[in-house]
Amino acid sequence: MSQPDPADDPILAGYRKSIDNIDAALVHMLAERFRITQAVGAYKAENHLPPADPGREAAQIERLRRLAVEADLDPEFSEKFIRFVIEEVIRHHNQARRG
Repeated sequence: MSQPDPADDPILAGYRKSIDNIDAALVHMLAERFRITQAVGAYKAENHLPPADPGREAAQIERLRRLAVEADLDPEFSEKFIRFVIEEVIRHHNQARRG
């Protein structure tokens, strides 16, 4: 007997549609976040502020770890994710600083 085709499963299709919608929302939210952090980078460059703020970064990581626990999400994953985002933001800030 052959396996059923997942494409024909309406329950799976519903889950996948929800996942697709969430993924789209995440992309739009990240785009907005990076628009704002690029403005922050330009501000920092204009005002001769350092591109990184280790104290704020540590506080944000800790805050997001707590939020992850509250949301029943692995805090290690949330930390890896936000560290990736922060590294990208700092890279943009360094670019803004160089002009």
